[in-house]
Amino acid sequence: MREEEELYNEIGDILTDVIKSKMFGVPCLKVNKKAFSSFYQHCMVFKLKVGSDIHSEVLSLDGSELFDPSGKNRPMKEWIQVPYDYKDKWIDFAKAAKHYVETL
Repeated sequence: MREEEELYNEIGDILTDVIKSKMFGVPCLKVNKKAFSSFYQHCMVFKLKVGSDIHSEVLSLDGSELFDPSGKNRPMKEWIQVPYDYKDKWIDFAKAAKHYVETL
């Protein structure tokens, strides 16, 4: 297992009330049966409210992009794929994504 995936798993272990599952065939983290984060192509993916400050901040990071698991140029507007370059921020983004999903 690569260090990116190890960090993803550590974050899943640190956060409370989180279940590790699958979404689109890749690992994901869920709270209350709702996915809020995923691991895809050595990146973490976070579900964040469109128009929120955190969504704008995360999307503005170099290399971050809207998540497009189909590869058919149909990105998911709430989901942002964040490269390992920002590994130090992954836990904060995961907490924000978890909080967002808990309020839905």
